[in-house]
Amino acid sequence: MNDYFKGESIDLTGPALSSFAVTPNDAADLPAPVRAVTIGERGGVVKYSAARGGAVCTTGYLPVGQHPIWASRIWATGTTAEGMTGWV
Repeated sequence: MNDYFKGESIDLTGPALSSFAVTPNDAADLPAPVRAVTIGERGGVVKYSAARGGAVCTTGYLPVGQHPIWASRIWATGTTAEGMTGWV
C-alpha cells in the first residue's frame, strides 16, 4: 500500500499512529510515551508521570472513553481505571 502521507509532519493534533495495551506499573515506563489513554472497561483515577518533565500527576475520576493524557508511565499504585490503551 502506498503511504500517501509520507513526508508530512506529525503533530499532536493529528491522528495517533499506533496503540498498545497499557498495564500500570510502578517500576517501568511505557514502551513509548502516549498522547492519549482510552479507558475501556471501568472508569476511575489514573496516576501517571508526565511525558515531559516527569511530574507525577493524578487525575480525578475519568469515565470510560479517550482522555488526553501525555504520559511516560502509568502507575499501578493510585490507578483504579481498567482496560487502558495508550495512543502514540
